[in-house]
Amino acid sequence: MRHFDYARAESPQQAVAAHGSERDAAFLAGGTTLLDLVKLDVMQPQTVVDINGVDLDTIERLDDGRLRIGAMVTNTALARDERVVNDYAVLSQALLAGASTQLRNKATTGGNVMQRVRCPYFRDGVSACNKREPGSGCAAIDGVNRTVHAVLGTSDNCIATHPSDMCVAMAAIGATVEVQGPEGRREIDFADFHLLPGDTPAREHALEPGELITHVTLDAPLEGSRSAYLKLRDRQSYQFALASSAVIVRMDGNTIREARVAMGGVGTKPWRAPEVEAALKGKAASEAVFAEAAKRAFENAVAYSQNGYKIPLGQQAIVRNLTDLIAA
Repeated sequence: MRHFDYARAESPQQAVAAHGSERDAAFLAGGTTLLDLVKLDVMQPQTVVDINGVDLDTIERLDDGRLRIGAMVTNTALARDERVVNDYAVLSQALLAGASTQLRNKATTGGNVMQRVRCPYFRDGVSACNKREPGSGCAAIDGVNRTVHAVLGTSDNCIATHPSDMCVAMAAIGATVEVQGPEGRREIDFADFHLLPGDTPAREHALEPGELITHVTLDAPLEGSRSAYLKLRDRQSYQFALASSAVIVRMDGNTIREARVAMGGVGTKPWRAPEVEAALKGKAASEAVFAEAAKRAFENAVAYSQNGYKIPLGQQAIVRNLTDLIAA
């Protein structure tokens, strides 16, 4: 039995003060990741700060058209919000494709952004894992790496995929993460929030010690656009993506005026694909155009012993999503 201190906070400032700047403290929201990892002894926080009493559970439209989401808004509430359904269909669909109803009812927006990898070598507590124990190695590279391991953004130190569906949609939309910390408030561009493993896979995000996510603000919806999320997985229910795509397009007749594309299940972070977007812009919509553009996303892909199929599957996720979306 591991002992830890427990505190409850009623404001972001109180939460940050209770947490301190130590790396062995943790914020508790829905607990759908934290409690699992504590039970597995993968995370061993000395202090747990419960933020369920902090008033961060509202969604508001800003004057500039952006949508500001409190970090404690549940995945269910966000997916069902009328503004999200109407203006950000890709986000609603991504949220509903993730986990189970019971988990979505507990999981929070901020917690989903902070969701940790599902690599079994990270979670078993004993295998070589640079993310859990820096310098120990990466058992996945020469081990079982079929499902939750990446072909984009990998390094010799880590190949685990980022597991979130929600974050893939947010990467396509564009967003800002607002945080409160010991040094005050600041904003982080969503594209810069999640870090590539590189030589420091244990550092997964751009938060400084003691910082708390308070809001995620989505960019204003792309006027006249349509969007969709497609998730390919081994089974339809409660499974992480083998490959997924979040697509937003604005059309002028049959010509693609603008496109935003992000991918999940294939990258070590939510993977925005600007090269695909550039290849689509100004082109007449056709499956051949989609296929050629999708190839560009994987030009720098690195396949491992069991996950090379993710390269054609990831391309298919983009092509199928675009085809269905534009034909709708």
